[in-house]
Parts: sequence; C-alpha cells; structure tokens
Amino acid sequence: MSKKYDTLVLIGRFQPCHNAHVEIVRRATALCDQLIIITGSANQPRTYKNPFTSQEREWMIRDATHGMLGPFRIDVQSNTDTIYNDQAWAVRVQKIVNDSIYSQRGPGNFNIGIIGHKKDESSFYLDMFPQWDFVNVESIEPLSAVNIRDLYFKRDVNMNFIKNVVPETTFDFLTRFKETAEYEQVIREREFVENYKKQYASLPYPPIFSTADAVVIQSGHVLMIRRRAEPGKGLWAMPGGYVNANTDKSVEDAAIRELREETGIKVPAPVLRGNIKRSKVFDAIDRSPRGRIITHAFHIELPDGELPRVKGMDDAEKARWVPIAEVSSTECFEDHFEILSWAIGA
Repeated sequence: MSKKYDTLVLIGRFQPCHNAHVEIVRRATALCDQLIIITGSANQPRTYKNPFTSQEREWMIRDATHGMLGPFRIDVQSNTDTIYNDQAWAVRVQKIVNDSIYSQRGPGNFNIGIIGHKKDESSFYLDMFPQWDFVNVESIEPLSAVNIRDLYFKRDVNMNFIKNVVPETTFDFLTRFKETAEYEQVIREREFVENYKKQYASLPYPPIFSTADAVVIQSGHVLMIRRRAEPGKGLWAMPGGYVNANTDKSVEDAAIRELREETGIKVPAPVLRGNIKRSKVFDAIDRSPRGRIITHAFHIELPDGELPRVKGMDDAEKARWVPIAEVSSTECFEDHFEILSWAIGA
C-alpha cells in the first residue's frame, strides 16, 4: 500500500539526538517512502548551545534510527545557519531537498511534506515552506535537547538520568564524549557564561551591551585575533571589544582603539579612519551566549601592498593576517564569520 507522502522533511538541531527525535522519525516513516533529515547549526565551533558537530549528529541519528526504512531512504544532510538572512537558509533547505529527491528517486513530481512540532517562536521555520504540506506532531515528552544539555554539561552529571532519555547508541556516544578535552571546553564555557550573567542578575531587567569590531582587509587578507580567554578561548575573531562609556566618544572611536590595543597595528589612527568604507550593526538577539550584545562593525580597506606588522596584545593571544579563503566558520567566534561575509560581499 502506498504511503501518503513520497518524501517528508524533518529539520532540527539534534543537540543531541534524544528519544523524542526517534519517535518523530518512527511516525514519519509510517507516512512516507523517503525521509530527509536536515540538521541545523552546521559548520560552527563547539559551544554550549552547539556542542556536537554535524558529522557527530548524523552518526547519532543513523545509529538510533537504523532499520526504520530501507537502506537508502533516510537521507541525513546538514545546513549552515545564517542568523541575518533567513531566506538564504530556506533556499539551501530547498536545494538540499531537491537534490536528495533527484539523487534517490530521479526526476518527477512528488508529494512532499515537512514534519515537526510548533512548540514556540523558535519553530518559525516550519512556516517558511508553503509549497509543502505541514505534518504536525504533538509534543511527545516535556524533555528537550536544551534540558539534556543542561544536565549533561555539568561536573556532577547524572548519567543514569541521561540514559533514560536518549537512545542507547547516543548514550554510548555521550559517555565517550564525556572523557574528551572538547567536553571540558564546553563545561568551562558554560561556567564562564553563568558567572558572567550573575554580575547583573539583580538588575530589574537584563542590560544591553554595546561593542565595536574592526574588519580590516588588505590584499585579500583579513586581520584577525585569536581569543585569549573565555568565551571562545582559542577561536578567531575580528579585533574589537566593549565601548568604553567614559573615554570613547563614539563607537568608531571604540573600534579604532580596540584594533590598536589588540593587534598593535602600525598604522596611524587617522589613516585607519580614512579607510573606513562602511559600517553595520549586528544585533541578533542570540548572537552571544553572554546576553544581549549589539556590535557595530567597521569595514576598513587598506591599500594593497605589504601587510603591516601585527602582534597579539591585551585580550588577543595572537594576531595575524589570514588569507580570506582560509577563514573557516568552524574556527570563528560567535557571528564573526557572518560579519566578515558582509564585509567582502559574500
């Protein structure tokens, strides 16, 4: 007997894959011949919000759902987040689905649906594909991946509880991952963020912080610093920092000051100012785990030629000119890869 849908699409972050995810897959397989699972938040560094790589999450999903459909009927793909361009994200989803259907089923007209649960405003993406039927799945259990991460990434973690809410294969992976340096790094970041937020926990409402970043480009290179401390210790970022309310007369002043303090760049401040091409505010509500931080990015384009000498100083462990083609989103702090993409027009 033919099923209602030729193809169903399931989108999620699966950080990590848990029992409710597997149940949704089980329900989807009863309705379709082909299931395309798209994991979001790909190509990012490990953070408390996104601790597992897209490859690791694919392994979790495949191991947990093995045998639910034919060997070529579950297709697990990944998609990169673009927090400032939802339409670009949606276009990539469409392309992933079209390519997967064509590779497995060939050309033709197929009945496609998107399956999921509209739990809150974070489920807005389910309404971005009106060309596909929406297949609603009621909430299966109250425990979410956020709850699991809260319980797992702590020094006194109760693995017996974790065992009850994730598939056996996922539990085995989490047990192994717990012994890695990457697990410890995520723990340290979480502890830093929690202590950071305690500083303003007594305020009547969360504060909004203002920062400034300098995107300095010359001869196909971008000037980047390697962060010395948490959050994002060891990740690469644009030189920048908080606006000093007492000394910075403008956010532009803050960007130039932070640039010179962190890199020691031997270019006079007036020359840096004179080569500012444009600026833009980056203010996504979740761009930083530390809280609401709005940054002002200044694109500085220096004339082609020999790259000025730089050296990591202040909060920067290291400063270097990086060929732009070699910059990886998996090694960039917060949304700095997207800030660079804006500066180069990508």
